Amino acid sequence: MTNNHRPIVITPGEPAGIGPDLTIMIAQKKQKWPIEIVICADPNLLINRAKQLNLPIQLHTYQNKKNNIKKNGELTILPINAPDTITPGKLNINNSKYVINTLTRACQGCLNGEFSALVTGPIHKATINESGISFIGHTEFLANYTQTKKVVMMFTDNQLRIALMTTHLPISKITQFITKESLSNTIIILAKNLKKYFNISTPKIIVSGLNPHAGENGYLGQEEKEIIIPTLNTLRNTGYDLTGPLPIDTIFIKKYLKHADAILVMYHDQGIPILKFKSFGKSTNITLGLPFIRTSVDHGTAIELAGTKYINTGSINMAIKLAIQMINKSHEKNFL
Repeated sequence: MTNNHRPIVITPGEPAGIGPDLTIMIAQKKQKWPIEIVICADPNLLINRAKQLNLPIQLHTYQNKKNNIKKNGELTILPINAPDTITPGKLNINNSKYVINTLTRACQGCLNGEFSALVTGPIHKATINESGISFIGHTEFLANYTQTKKVVMMFTDNQLRIALMTTHLPISKITQFITKESLSNTIIILAKNLKKYFNISTPKIIVSGLNPHAGENGYLGQEEKEIIIPTLNTLRNTGYDLTGPLPIDTIFIKKYLKHADAILVMYHDQGIPILKFKSFGKSTNITLGLPFIRTSVDHGTAIELAGTKYINTGSINMAIKLAIQMINKSHEKNFL
């Protein structure tokens, strides 16, 4: 691969958390990234955090179409200034708008062709909401900002892929969002992106039930009989390779996983705990269906570890590597 691709933009997320630390630490890599990395953040934040970590850092101001891959300890910075004091480990609601501003600028750059992909660091949703800004999560923000009707959240550790039918919802509201149309759209988006970015010609997707034991033929809920099974049958008739709905308590056994390119679960806590138990700190969150590539870390802000060096860069490294892989696959498709 050449380095002629447009840069990847990273938003470090919550400034009091470990996001800034991660960006500084990836700049110390001995192996250069094959694509330019641009950090959308407050320059003083990175300089001050680097001092606290006792790591070298040199910032180069971002200039569209004029960037070069940097040496160890150097970063390209797209400056967005935070309005208030940033102290590692101390949340400050006055900086919530800053977090939104970095995301907005990064999205703009992806939409207008400046950047090849967006990699996001961890955010603190409660702090943003406490500041008066309604914020459910990155996935919902990106869908809303890009006016994308349907996106799909998928986690992967390069061995297991778990996609979500719904994202950040209270349990009491989940059934409202499980409809034939929504389930069909989710599977179509998932299959399309597995083909586009992972070179899987006919994706094998295993779908979970919503209720215990996948509804037990209607005795433990009607969603499987009324929504999930009819939708899967309709899609099978158009060529999709689908298995399910299977009970969530057995869907992750080897018998099924060895035949699966992806597992689609009905809600967040049916699937994400499995992947985090298996590969926490070594997996990546992807938003499928956006008009650009977006990957993210698999962990939170770890406020208590900010500024300490005691953090694992495995997930941010994987998020960048996967973004590069997806860029390359997309690039290949464009020239087939």
